[in-house]
Amino acid sequence: MKRTALTVTLPDGCHRAVLAAAAAASIAALPASAQEHDEQLWLQANTNVPVTDEARITLEQIGRFSDRQEGLYQTEFGVLLSYRIARGIELGAGYRKVGTHSLNTAADEDRIRQQVVATFGRFTTRFRVDERFNPRGDEIGFRVRPLVRYNHRVGPKGTALFVSHESFWLPNSTSWGQRSGYERMRNIVGIMVRPIADTSLDIGYLNQFRPGRAGGRNQMDHALTLQLTVNLHAQEAPATHD
Repeated sequence: MKRTALTVTLPDGCHRAVLAAAAAASIAALPASAQEHDEQLWLQANTNVPVTDEARITLEQIGRFSDRQEGLYQTEFGVLLSYRIARGIELGAGYRKVGTHSLNTAADEDRIRQQVVATFGRFTTRFRVDERFNPRGDEIGFRVRPLVRYNHRVGPKGTALFVSHESFWLPNSTSWGQRSGYERMRNIVGIMVRPIADTSLDIGYLNQFRPGRAGGRNQMDHALTLQLTVNLHAQEAPATHD
């Protein structure tokens, strides 16, 4: 797989902020020792289906490809029910089926998740908790995932630049391999465009850093990420990323 470069011409007044955020993310991800690198492609398609004026169901499909793992290595199929409790604040709960492929030696998983999403002007935050069910053990693996995303509109049709950060903290260890502690971070810089009405497309560079644990090497993934969202009946969801 060839590395794909994303070139964006930034308007005056916002290029410094985006470059500073990207530089900060890169500095934060610098390891103290040798690390492994991988080039990846992440694809996601979301469909938002309104149930009421306050509630919607989101259907999610994810596919991730890796050079190191020789192709498609992970798929996710999910459903999420979201409910707006106040202006700019939503509660959500859902399920995902995670499949592993190619050289990925992890087991398939079932995941239940709960989240709170809040929008404050150009900032969107998400606090998510996952419960992971793995066939290799009876314990439930808990995972805490706070995310923050900044969207800077640059065009009349909804085009926006964005940067986001998400951390993964594991509060417990399990016999099937989860180890408690800080597990990874994901940083994204990209652009959101609207190809047609009631759709949005996020195009970005994703940097995922996983610090070496139990004597292992640090790992850094470089991914082109594409996320297409379709909003049926024009009911739009807050802009976040998986």
